Amino acid sequence: MTVERDDSCDLLCLDLPHAEEIRGGLPELAAVEPAAAAARALGDPTRLRIAAALLSGGELCVCDVSWVVGHAQNLASHHLRQLRTAGLVTSRRDGKLVMYGLTERGRVLATAVLGDSLAATGRPAEG
Repeated sequence: MTVERDDSCDLLCLDLPHAEEIRGGLPELAAVEPAAAAARALGDPTRLRIAAALLSGGELCVCDVSWVVGHAQNLASHHLRQLRTAGLVTSRRDGKLVMYGLTERGRVLATAVLGDSLAATGRPAEG
């Protein structure tokens, strides 16, 4: 019995001029690596919830982020560090507090990834 696969062609039918045009327009691997890292950073559910909290609440201290997402402060801080490394959040010290906020790139990417789940909360994202 032969099993048909829906994910590959049965015949090699390369449209070489069209494929070369597309290939020539692709960004180099080094140029897309930061974007892939940012996407990976939001690939974790806790980090995505933190980004959603920052979208909704603007700038928050790590204590607030911790309480909002329901995780220990050290775990929230760990995730915030990863988001900062990916260029999606910034941090600043305000006395004894460390305040976090989304970068413009973080806002755009989090909004794109969260999509309809933002509308489901009934609260618009503040910008």
